[in-house]
Amino acid sequence: MKTAYLGTSAFAAAVLERLASSPHRPTLVISRPDAPFGRGRKLTPPPVVEVARGLRIEVFQPESVNTPETVARIAGVDTVVVCAFGALIKEPLLSARPILNVHPSLLPRWRGAAPIERAILAGDSWTGVSIMKLTAGLDSGPVYATRRVRIHEGEDFSTLSHHLEEAGAELLIRVLDKPGRPKEQPQEGVTYAEKIMAEDRLLDPLNASALELSRRVRALAGHIGTYLEVDGVRLGVAVAMPGNGLLAPGELDLGGPKDAPSIGCLEGVLDLLVVQPPGKQAMDARAWARGLRR
Repeated sequence: MKTAYLGTSAFAAAVLERLASSPHRPTLVISRPDAPFGRGRKLTPPPVVEVARGLRIEVFQPESVNTPETVARIAGVDTVVVCAFGALIKEPLLSARPILNVHPSLLPRWRGAAPIERAILAGDSWTGVSIMKLTAGLDSGPVYATRRVRIHEGEDFSTLSHHLEEAGAELLIRVLDKPGRPKEQPQEGVTYAEKIMAEDRLLDPLNASALELSRRVRALAGHIGTYLEVDGVRLGVAVAMPGNGLLAPGELDLGGPKDAPSIGCLEGVLDLLVVQPPGKQAMDARAWARGLRR
């Protein structure tokens, strides 16, 4: 089966690598335009583009994907696969070819932009991958197959993404081998994974429990990251977990030589394990605290 692949993110790049080693290797990869990245704001290709070029697959990066030009580009393929593309697929592309979407959740739970992050934030024990038929609705199309993936205690965005990439690629190839008939999603159990915004990065111990803040750290770890406001300075928090002790909400305890620094929350205490002071690399939180105690 000849395929074209639409994707942008690192998640989509990992799925593409596995798909390219199967009988369904894409003949064309369509992605978003290069965008400024990093402190120097240098124009950088999306992860999918870098992988596609390494695989020597033709790449197309239009400003808008929903154009007759894109339709013409996919004229020779049987199926289009979409994975973490980052823009809505609309007409005329939507009806041009059958389109499968690789979505990292157990639909209808966590439709939308940030299903991995929202599953961790909600404290879900399970998530998974769904291969669905793309329709005009937001992740509401019929589903060909799903695979459940456990969210282990302490698991963060990076590790969970890796497990979902593997499951998604394997399930996609299975569906491409033998599509079968998709089933409509149930009407009950629908939830929406809203896009992660800049304000989601702030850890606010005055208005959230230690458990909630630890989930926020894990949900954004290896991604956009989280931070605390400490004496008016942003302190990046890479690893944290609920701890013991009695501290008033917002009260910072720098701990001792062997104890992690911690901060009081609306409920409980959050231990800081790995932090990133402004302009520095991530470091052991105890080393950071020692510097403040001097």
